[in-house]
Formats: sequence, structure tokens, C-alpha cells
Amino acid sequence: MQSVRGFPARLGALLLPGALLMALPQSAAATAQVKPDETRVGLERLSHRRVFFGHQSVGGNILEGVRGLTSAANAPAPAFVEVKDATATLKPGTFAHALVGQNEQPETKLAHFEQLLDSGLAKQVDVALLKFCYIDFSSGTDAKALFEKYRATLAGLKTRHPGVTFVHVTAPLTTVQRGARAWFNELRGRPVFGVGENVSREAFNALMRQTYGGKEPLFDLAALESSQADGTRETFDVNGRAYPAMVPAYSDDGGHLNAQGQARVASAFVTFLGALPETPREAPASAKANP
Repeated sequence: MQSVRGFPARLGALLLPGALLMALPQSAAATAQVKPDETRVGLERLSHRRVFFGHQSVGGNILEGVRGLTSAANAPAPAFVEVKDATATLKPGTFAHALVGQNEQPETKLAHFEQLLDSGLAKQVDVALLKFCYIDFSSGTDAKALFEKYRATLAGLKTRHPGVTFVHVTAPLTTVQRGARAWFNELRGRPVFGVGENVSREAFNALMRQTYGGKEPLFDLAALESSQADGTRETFDVNGRAYPAMVPAYSDDGGHLNAQGQARVASAFVTFLGALPETPREAPASAKANP
């Protein structure tokens, strides 16, 4: 655990409200290695489903990890299809995806994700999920306001498309700057990389867990990124409170997933998606009229 000194005045406004001060999650998905057999079962189940994943660069890292798993697990590989036409027919076993919106503008990602599903994609998929990027959060992000926009958008989508299972994903993290450079930045009153941003991400993620945890499918990407294989947590302190950060070994640049990070997240991702219960789709009106 890293202690970050000298931040009371600069980060006081960023600290999570009392209602959101939660213990760092210790879910099984975040603290245990996924067994190869579980990964193989997950890939097998995905070979019969149609998934749509709205993302940007870290999502691309995860998909690269999934591609790498298929050969390692000796399992069927889903067909990766970049969505260009929301009305195109998707076959079972398709992992559809798209770069949605613009980085640093999370509201555009919500709008694009919603537009694609409402334009016909929802009729073609069984599972849909949207992931924000770490760069969508700054030290000044209003996490509560962003979460309310997310919640309202997803609630509308679920009402309009009851045949789709919507999965919620926590925002990814970055590493936190350490050592002499961090100390020097603090001394000069400059921000330490990853501190304020990860505090904002955790505020958003706390709302995600509080609202959806145990109630709707929630893939806790942040918990995975901040946990070693043995369950040890990567954290830093602000004003005596621990916040999660990405395990440095999972990234080469502090934000994107490297090969090790991709493998860890992809294994859990595939297992999680494969374990989702199937949502029966409503029969067409013609079938109801002529059973």
C-alpha cells in the first residue's frame, strides 16, 4: 500500500461521500485465478451466444486477451465482428464490438451505445455491455452525475429491449506514480499521476457496485486490475483511506493492459459471460397466433 502525502487540501472535494465509503471489493472474480477448465467452458458457451461490447482501447486489450485464450484453452473461438451496420444479421457465436463515442467524453459513449442498440442491434444480440475508459475520468469528474446518466440510459435500454441481458462494467484504473518523481511532484504542488483520477473512478465504481452488485450482472474490471493472483490488493492512501490502483505488472504504460493483464482479465471475462443465464426472447407475433 502506498501512502500519498500532502493531499488534504487538493483532494478534499474528491473524497467519496459518506454513503459511498465502501470496503474495497474482495469478490472471487477479483481474488482468484480462473481455472483453464472454467475458461474452456466459458468459451464453449459463448460459441452459442451473440455478444455486443461497446468500448475503446482497453476494451481492445481485453478482446486481444480473449483471442489469445482460444488457442491456449483448445476451445472454439467466437467470431469477432466489428459492428458497422446495426441491422446486420449476427450468427450465434459472434462477439460483436464497436469503438463507441469519444474518449474523455463518456456521455458520447452512452449515446452511441444506445443508438446502435435502438437502431436494430438489440434484435441481434443476447448480451450487451458498455465499458468506459480510464481516460474518461479526471480528478474533477462528477462521478455521481455521470453515473446517473449511465443508470438512466441503461434503465431505458432494459425497458425497450427485455430480451437482452445487459452487463455493467466498472471503470478501469491506472497505476499510481511512485518513488522520487511522485515525491517531487507533491513537493511542488503538482498532481501525482493516477491519484485524483483513481479517486474519481472509485467514486463511480462504488455507485456501480452499490446499485447493481448482487442484483444485475456486474463485471468488476477495476477489482481485477487492482488484485494480484493471490488476492493481494494494490492500493494507495489519501487522507488515511485506501483506494485501488492498477497492479503495475498488468500494464506497460500505466493504463493499457499488457499481455499479463490481458490474460488475467480475459479469463475472468470469458468465464463471467459464459456463466450468464440465457434470457428467453419473446416469440414473434406470427408464432403466437399459429402455435
